[in-house]
Amino acid sequence: MELTLIPDSLSLSVALFLLACSALTSMITASLGAGGGVLLLVLMAGWLPPAAIIPVHGMIQLGSNGGRAVLTRRQIDWSVIAAFAPGVVAGALLGAWLLVDLPATVWQLTIALFVLFLCWGPSLPKASFGPAGIFLASGLTSFVSLFVGATGPLVAAFIKQIHRDRFTTVATFAAAMTLQHAPKALVFTVAGFVFPDWLPFILAMIACGFAGTWLGLHVLRSLSNRWFHRIFNVVLTALALRLVWQAGVGSGWWG
Repeated sequence: MELTLIPDSLSLSVALFLLACSALTSMITASLGAGGGVLLLVLMAGWLPPAAIIPVHGMIQLGSNGGRAVLTRRQIDWSVIAAFAPGVVAGALLGAWLLVDLPATVWQLTIALFVLFLCWGPSLPKASFGPAGIFLASGLTSFVSLFVGATGPLVAAFIKQIHRDRFTTVATFAAAMTLQHAPKALVFTVAGFVFPDWLPFILAMIACGFAGTWLGLHVLRSLSNRWFHRIFNVVLTALALRLVWQAGVGSGWWG
């Protein structure tokens, strides 16, 4: 099978633009905690074929989060990841079995409201962050992630409530999202998506994302935990409000 560096559906200029965006969005996530993945998804949606957006974005995010997890491996809370991993498997298996078409308005509003609650509402009971609570959160977000590719803000908001240290938050979030994106390769391959056609582009996007992550972690070192969490809440709130706006546009609420 012949591999081409640039997929037929992309021009050289668009491919180079998206490679630069991969570096920028990875830097945003590494320094601010979240936001880069959703921004990259929006940018890719403007040029990629609809059938390629979620699987290609998922593989790029797998590599980007994996690189960030490697660079911050000493700060990862492995007890959280141990409880998160079984939920990823359960959610992915359920999603692959059902292959449902979730109404966009439903998941957009659900994710947005949960993110806003986790950022600005009262703290959840400590039991919510035990193994059972983490497993449930992981399973639900992993299930939805197969169809919408935008659960990162919800996972980030959940992990934010567990940790106050900025590096532990970023590192644990990166490891969790690496696990969550991993099953997509198998699920979408079984569903018929031809990953080899996109492999060189995906690898190039991951490489640029790794460079952006390295720069972003240097920015993170200049922030205090207090300022990090303030900025983190603002970023997550902006992402949640964007989802509310999308739901309103999709349902015709805004006229």
